[in-house]
Amino acid sequence: MKTQASDPGAPRALHQDLLAAAELLGCVLRGESLATALPRLGAADAARRGAAQALSFEALRGLGRARALLARMHPKALKPPQLEHLLLVALALLSLPEPRPYADHTLVFEAVQACAARPRTRAARGLVNALLRRFQAQRDELLREALANDEARYNHPAWWIEALRGAWPQDWQRVLELAASPPPMTLRVNRRWGTREDYLRLLREAGLEAQAPEGPGLEQALVLERAVPVTRLAHFAQGAVSVQDASAQLAAVLLDPRAGMRVLDACAAPGGKTAHLLELADCELLALERDAQRAPRIGETLERLRLRGAELRVADAARPDTWWDGRGFDRILLDAPCSASGISRRHPDIRWLRKPADIDALASQQRELLDALWPLLRPGGHLLYATCSVFPAEGAQQAASFLERHGDALALAAPGQILPGRSPERDGFYYALFAKRADAPA
Repeated sequence: MKTQASDPGAPRALHQDLLAAAELLGCVLRGESLATALPRLGAADAARRGAAQALSFEALRGLGRARALLARMHPKALKPPQLEHLLLVALALLSLPEPRPYADHTLVFEAVQACAARPRTRAARGLVNALLRRFQAQRDELLREALANDEARYNHPAWWIEALRGAWPQDWQRVLELAASPPPMTLRVNRRWGTREDYLRLLREAGLEAQAPEGPGLEQALVLERAVPVTRLAHFAQGAVSVQDASAQLAAVLLDPRAGMRVLDACAAPGGKTAHLLELADCELLALERDAQRAPRIGETLERLRLRGAELRVADAARPDTWWDGRGFDRILLDAPCSASGISRRHPDIRWLRKPADIDALASQQRELLDALWPLLRPGGHLLYATCSVFPAEGAQQAASFLERHGDALALAAPGQILPGRSPERDGFYYALFAKRADAPA
């Protein structure tokens, strides 16, 4: 066995990154999203925050496995909680299949260093060393025992696994297995800047390989062979390209805005779909966002892409009486608040933050939004309902219920449910496109 010594090839201050990742994991386990916890992280620079985020992502993708391993090796509760969080991060990383990001002996050494760096956990450094070394020595046996449990095997809460199994009996395993790995980095070329072929040449000149996916609605999409910082993307700051998943790129194309149309993007932040609508047509666009903290991101997105023609407003789409001027819309995009269950590999904290009761509550909110916005659509107009969810209550069941309530609505051709298991390069999404009958009262 290798001695406990630092690996010369290891990044400096890995123990600090482990501490930061454990802090982020603790925030999630207390019910806070990474998006809100990360900005408060006391890391010295962006590189350190990025490293801590990457480690926390790995920990969350392997949290079910790490919990099961820790329960077998140390059934008693660990105090303080920071000690448990550090061990969960270390076990999630140590139990990854090869090649692992760090040599095992390096990770054990750095985890002990992290434990020693905090007064409240310093006395437990011997315990940390012993537990992690025990895992090294008994890896196969411990993993075999732990992975007999579905929550450990698939690294999702048991209720989530059962919901998927019931909804998608042929696909649930693949959907969960894909969530164990980072998603692809997909770009959308701004058609007002140039063609996909033009940008593909720029990528290759910069030494970046990418593929052009085929299919309706993906004419401007490029999938990078490997993810890179946006600073490496040619003309990103000048608006040539955006980062947007292939499933999300279908929204603007399905809505099919035309020049001069009045368009509503009802839940617009951070502005990716808003921008895509304006890239496709010179329309009169109203972008709403209920969250005043997120709303400025819409303007920042449009400014970078050098797009004009949008009115931005902080308002609740479910309460038109507070913002609507009485003029009907030709197109409405409702990218509704949802469980985000279709993007759990992109945001691995989501699976641990959601609770079963959330699905019913979100479905109720989606229904309220649909009913509030439908009267604002002009006869002959189109409303696109979208969620980044894989649960039928937020997808097909919601669409069917809407059609039952609104006799003047017609269902148009749309992708319906997109599952990552069937389209590995895409996030999970649901799309339903409705048209208001031309003879409906204005």
